[in-house]
Amino acid sequence: MTARWLPAFLSRDSRPNLFDLAALLCMLGLAVLLATAGRHMLAPITAPNAAVIHLDPAWLPGYAVRTTLRMFAALGASLLFTFTYAVWAAKSRRAALILVPVLDVLQSVPILGFLTFTVVFFMGLFPGRILGAELAAIFTIFTSQAWNMAFSMYQSLRAVPPDLEEVARGFGLTSWQKFWRLDVPFAVPGLVWNAMVSMSGGWFMVVYSETITVGNTDILLPGIGSYVGTAIAQRDLWAVLYAILAMLVVILAYDQLLFRPLVAWSARFGAASSDATPASDPWMLVLLRRTALLRRITDAIGNGLTAIGGLPLGRRPHEVRQGAILPSRLLDWGWTALLAGLSLLALWQVWIYARATFAPLELLHVVELGTFTLLRVVSMVLLASLVWVPAGIWLGLDPTRARRTQFVAQFMAAFPANLFFPIFVVLIVHYHLSSDIWLTPLMILGTQWYILFNVVAAASSYPADLLEVARSLQVRGPLWWLRVALPGILPHYITGAITASGGAWNAAIAAEVASWGSDHLSAHGLGAYIAHATVAGDTAHVGLGMTVMAMFVLLFNRAVWRPLADYARRHFAFV
Repeated sequence: MTARWLPAFLSRDSRPNLFDLAALLCMLGLAVLLATAGRHMLAPITAPNAAVIHLDPAWLPGYAVRTTLRMFAALGASLLFTFTYAVWAAKSRRAALILVPVLDVLQSVPILGFLTFTVVFFMGLFPGRILGAELAAIFTIFTSQAWNMAFSMYQSLRAVPPDLEEVARGFGLTSWQKFWRLDVPFAVPGLVWNAMVSMSGGWFMVVYSETITVGNTDILLPGIGSYVGTAIAQRDLWAVLYAILAMLVVILAYDQLLFRPLVAWSARFGAASSDATPASDPWMLVLLRRTALLRRITDAIGNGLTAIGGLPLGRRPHEVRQGAILPSRLLDWGWTALLAGLSLLALWQVWIYARATFAPLELLHVVELGTFTLLRVVSMVLLASLVWVPAGIWLGLDPTRARRTQFVAQFMAAFPANLFFPIFVVLIVHYHLSSDIWLTPLMILGTQWYILFNVVAAASSYPADLLEVARSLQVRGPLWWLRVALPGILPHYITGAITASGGAWNAAIAAEVASWGSDHLSAHGLGAYIAHATVAGDTAHVGLGMTVMAMFVLLFNRAVWRPLADYARRHFAFV
């Protein structure tokens, strides 16, 4: 007897199959992992200083799961931040006057310097519970992921081609519809690639997020980061190798299960035409498409989200706001004057506090340390650019090469600089080298990949017709690089260089101080100054170092990076 009341999704073509069963088992396993991690988070902290990290490799799978969950929780928070903060900055010219400089500071000033305050804050939210320490760890990882994604979204929204904007106006799309049907699809390819590098960049903060030392407070959270920190403290090279292997497995897993399907899916939103052979779908995407019931459920969810994105919310292009009391230019001048006045007032208050708290010679000394760190950041960004710009163009122009190196680039980007500390410390001590010079490469090890990923993304979306014109005109050699390749990737390169320099400033607090067992090295710079003050729990000197670093970052970004970004967008963007 045929059951006519069965819903459509249980028809013969959509009945559950073996692929649905496999997917269901995977989801159940993920649910069990989340429940187990949640149960541990709610456990009480009886003695934070008594936490023990076992170096037996049998404990590594559990540690890897805990670390991975923290990183994906931070990635989710980063996406939420990106779709609010970055969109607001891109859509509101007046808000951008505040939000963009704040973002410059946030991505550059090391969050490890804020641990003195953030740990106390989160532990105060959940006193006596591990959840407070977990939130502090997730927040630390979040700060290594969010800024890069927010800058990618901001730059993409500002670079939407005018012809597409005109098409949206022609269709009479509301502001809500235009955002979901034009702005977000245009930003998706760059956002996916930057989410990958942000996920990899999160590994740099794993050690510091899971091994928190502020004053007399020591908190160890089970994870790969705390495992690495314990191995370095005990000089256990085998444990370091086990941690590297565990990282390799984790990165391979989320690359195959998540990011490769996402990259394949995001390719449909590419704005530029390409004559390259379409890439084959990743195996994970093929398996998902072979499911029946699960595919119907995901299609229903997708259709629902599409319907929400198509709601006629907001103003239409012809609905111009009437009755403005003051001209827009006058409002802009007033807003700028207000911000300038508030900034000067804040600087005056900071100066009064600093003059009463610190001696003038100490202030000059901290500025001198900031100059040393600035020189390190600039030199490392230039060196990384010389290496990764040509490599990124070469990889991005060939989709096959880009796909083959995707995992390698993710793994190298995820490789924490802390694992290089033993090599650098041993060599510096053995050969009596200068810490001021040979600790410098540690600043760029985790951030140089922002340049590579942005250049690869730019070269991958290079218009095929322009490349064909260059081939027809027989443009080769240095002329091809100067007239074709470099101008085409310049806007994306500037975005990657800004993020890389910000990451280098952020990494200074870890890279200018290195240790291996009982050997401790320190370079002269703001990062080392803030690191020593953080360990000592000296909030006044931490604040001084952070303020000086913020001033260096803002001045350099306003004097160098922002003019370069505006120039590249005006002269070299494909519109």
